[in-house]
Amino acid sequence: MPGLPVSVGASVMVTPGAAGAPDSGTIMVVLPPFITAGGMPLATSGSICLMVNSFTGVPYPLVIGPLGSSGVKVGGKALVRVGDRIPSPPGVLVVLGPPAATYVTDGWPP
Repeated sequence: MPGLPVSVGASVMVTPGAAGAPDSGTIMVVLPPFITAGGMPLATSGSICLMVNSFTGVPYPLVIGPLGSSGVKVGGKALVRVGDRIPSPPGVLVVLGPPAATYVTDGWPP
């Protein structure tokens, strides 16, 4: 899904979550190599989210799966954008946003 790239602090949701119900979280770590917009490193596949189990409240890490932009790659890793639906066990990760920079748009399909 074409869209605006995200960075550290963007909200995400995984469905189903670790206990079945959707879990919400935040992108916490973007691993190098970096591409930046507005001074913020843009998230790519392999970035790490901190998720919160909706049933128990226990936090857990979740690595963003390998899908994302088919045209923008950073060190072989796909750019992650608002609206992307990325298979990331235990379910499908949906990137909610906000975008890192509204003046940067990636029009490539997933």
